[in-house]
Amino acid sequence: MKKGFVFSCIPATRGNGTPMTPEDRLRLAKDAGFQGVEISTMDDLGECERLASQAQSIGIEIHSVMASGHWGFPLSSPDEETRQKGVANIRQSVDTAKVSGADTVLVVPAVVNEQTPYELAWDLSLKSMRELAPYAEKNGICLAVENVWNKFLLSPPEMLRFIAACESPAVAAYFDVGNILIYGYPDQWIRSLGSALRKVHLKDFEIQTRTFKNLLQGNVPWARVRQALLDVGYSDYCSVELPAYQSYPDQFIYDCSKQVDRIFAGE
Repeated sequence: MKKGFVFSCIPATRGNGTPMTPEDRLRLAKDAGFQGVEISTMDDLGECERLASQAQSIGIEIHSVMASGHWGFPLSSPDEETRQKGVANIRQSVDTAKVSGADTVLVVPAVVNEQTPYELAWDLSLKSMRELAPYAEKNGICLAVENVWNKFLLSPPEMLRFIAACESPAVAAYFDVGNILIYGYPDQWIRSLGSALRKVHLKDFEIQTRTFKNLLQGNVPWARVRQALLDVGYSDYCSVELPAYQSYPDQFIYDCSKQVDRIFAGE
């Protein structure tokens, strides 16, 4: 398995308060021992190309893109204009992935709320994904559907059925180990998703307080998670998605690297 970090979570300042450029932040992740980063959707593809060039020169991979518009413009919105804005954002995310060298776009497929019941969210999200899948296929990019707190796809069978209904080899699963603890067990989900699993987010979570925690400080059963990943043959990126310390934020990256090493080692 490979060690990754969500680029937006890498601090923009050093421990002494001096600002860091995007290139500095890439270098920090590399120096801390991470092999790749996940960037967000970029509207300026020229800037994206420069970032990709910097990453290549540093020796760190841009492995995935987190779509930026799926909460504001849900793919399940009953308002067609809003839904189409969401579709356009995923297309831009695919373009970002193509230019940066990433192979995956993280997608929140739907948002269930008072205005959008589950069945309608399913139908509209599926419509959006079917519109997007050919574009992703054409560009060699995977659309990976993540488990988030959106009241949608609340069990592995639901997620697998949704992925199958997209009818495209370009659609898979993005699994967040910490997000799942409010309604499931991460090792069980991993085994159920199996070969549909494309990428993994790492964060910890404390069930009693319902708050995210730094790695190894919550209720995630890391030994079981590791074994499940090994058992399904997962070998791609596991990326940390957590906010940095308020003091000496750059130290956070090094600490996370050691924690991921321990999780991977399983000793």
